[in-house]
Amino acid sequence: MSEVRRSTSSFYRPGTRSSWIKRPKREWKPLEDRNCTDLPWFLLFTLFLVGMCGICGFTIVTGGAARLVFGYDSYGNTCGQRNEPIEGVRLSGLDHTDRKFVFFLDPCNIDIIQRKIKSMALCVSQCPTEELATYYDLKKFAMINGSELCSYELPGHKYPSLPERFEKCPKLPVPQSKALPVFNRCTPVDISCYAKFAEAVVTFVSDNSMLNRLIAGVAASKEIIVGLCLLALVLSMILMVIIRYISAVLVWILTGLVVLGSLGGTSALWWLYIDYRMTMNETMTKDLRKTEEPNGGIKTTKDHSQGLLIYAVSATVFTGILLLLMLFMRKRVALTIALFHVAGKVFIHLPLLALQPFCTFLALSLFWVYWIMVLLFLGTSGNPEKSEETGLVEFRLRGGLQYMTWYHAVGLIWISEFILACQQMTVAGAVVTYYFTRDKNKLPVTPILSSVLRLVRYHLGTVAKGSFIITLVKIPRLILMYIHNQLKGKENACARCMLKACICCLWCLEKCLNYLNQNAYAATAINSTSFCTSARDAFMILVENALRVATINTVGDFVLFLGKILIVACTAITGVLALNYQRDYTEWVLPLIIVCLFAFLVAHCFLSIFEIVVDVLFLCFAIDTKYNNGTHGREFYMDKALMEFVENSRRSMAVEEQGRSKRSRPKEEVELTEVKAMAPGTSSA
Repeated sequence: MSEVRRSTSSFYRPGTRSSWIKRPKREWKPLEDRNCTDLPWFLLFTLFLVGMCGICGFTIVTGGAARLVFGYDSYGNTCGQRNEPIEGVRLSGLDHTDRKFVFFLDPCNIDIIQRKIKSMALCVSQCPTEELATYYDLKKFAMINGSELCSYELPGHKYPSLPERFEKCPKLPVPQSKALPVFNRCTPVDISCYAKFAEAVVTFVSDNSMLNRLIAGVAASKEIIVGLCLLALVLSMILMVIIRYISAVLVWILTGLVVLGSLGGTSALWWLYIDYRMTMNETMTKDLRKTEEPNGGIKTTKDHSQGLLIYAVSATVFTGILLLLMLFMRKRVALTIALFHVAGKVFIHLPLLALQPFCTFLALSLFWVYWIMVLLFLGTSGNPEKSEETGLVEFRLRGGLQYMTWYHAVGLIWISEFILACQQMTVAGAVVTYYFTRDKNKLPVTPILSSVLRLVRYHLGTVAKGSFIITLVKIPRLILMYIHNQLKGKENACARCMLKACICCLWCLEKCLNYLNQNAYAATAINSTSFCTSARDAFMILVENALRVATINTVGDFVLFLGKILIVACTAITGVLALNYQRDYTEWVLPLIIVCLFAFLVAHCFLSIFEIVVDVLFLCFAIDTKYNNGTHGREFYMDKALMEFVENSRRSMAVEEQGRSKRSRPKEEVELTEVKAMAPGTSSA
């Protein structure tokens, strides 16, 4: 800033010469000083990442990764390598160097609940390339290809005569199989035996012919699907730029529609109530004469009448509150429009902001792939145990090792929130740089890259702390949701209501903390202060501008939601025309649903960036108006559109103060002042 300004606040300290002491209050100094923030949290997050990598290393060292990739048989032997014998397990410790594929004796024996194959598994040198209908076919396949498909202790040339063939040989007929590209599992070419499993996973599919037609429609229209997805992407980017020109029209049209809808609904309810009362009065005498139990009829009609009256009164109260809010907040709607206008300019000056959703999605995708891979590794790690039910060897984590799965699950939430918080901090840093740079021609060449470098160098600890707070709230909510799903149909109504109430409260708390965190990141980008200090300062600014915050969050969010609906509608209409034009596509419902979901996802990602920009601009604007007044040495940083809003607000406040002062003075004094002002040679000062 151009000069150092300090505001003071008083506090009482007993036992001193002067009980009231002036305490300096920390000032906002955007873009002046930079220092590392929340360094202990950065070290804690680094240690947590080391633990996540340690889990991955443990699965690799203990053979879990190899067992997942290469596969293992029901005796604990990993396919494609030499194995050490397992105590108490026969046929373990075999040399499977030449047996690189996992073959299931009954691949269709699937546990629907656990989503796993319960069949005995063997390591074989080759998957059956054709259907084997008899045990003689098994013998012939073993003699020709050297791949024995029965248990290891059974010789291949004796398959047809062995009595153990019914238990230790594959179920006939053996379907034609093909090895998976990476995981070396023999999978039947005809997946009809998986129909029951697929039906359990995708419960809405009951007609195989319909499923085939839908899949064929997706395969046939894949080019159009890709084109429509690109259209949704382009529409989202265009909307972020042109919304600055249509925001005023959208806001006032929506405001008018909401008011008219509320008035119309309230009027309709009162009309129904009056009409019902009039009809009831006209027919009351006739009904009393014809009904043997008049009291019951009268009670029923009164209940209907009272119900309509309650609805009408409730709608009237709601409409009244809405009109009062519109009356008091009408001037603040102009601020929302101005912020949308400036946000559009931000995207013109900082076009790389549009790439933030891609970078975040890429980072999340890479992390999720890594997380799922390590989770699968954990599923095949641990100590070998022989199942008493099936007699097969399974690997399980016991003792303290089983907590690695929980540690890994917490890592999914914390690191995902950390990546999202990095996006918020990056956007906030770039927008702060734009706002507090008076001459926009002197902006850095790449403000986004500069913001990323500041984040990595100074503020990773702040982001780690903020994301950890969200994790602390999200984990209990997810646990309660899991308990609610597990107890569905078993718990009583009271317990179900309490669980839902707790889940709802935690969800609301999470949303509030997300909003506060976002503003705390913006405050950190301005002042380079720690997370708690930034959160406190941002909270005080938001409280001082509570009505403005409410207006921006209601009107602005609703406008952005309509923008998402607009993008989805345009994409859907284009999709209907394109798919209907291609007469070969008899089933284009599923492609259209896929396109609409993708369009909404893309619109949500891009307009969420726009929403972050608007929120950061508002915080900068609130700080600017609080500590600057437009005089020399305290010039505003704000854009011309926001400056016009401030000037209009000052004029309206001046007019209101003049009117209030005139009403407060006596009538004779006002008349005397006006006469003096009109007299020649007098000064109006």
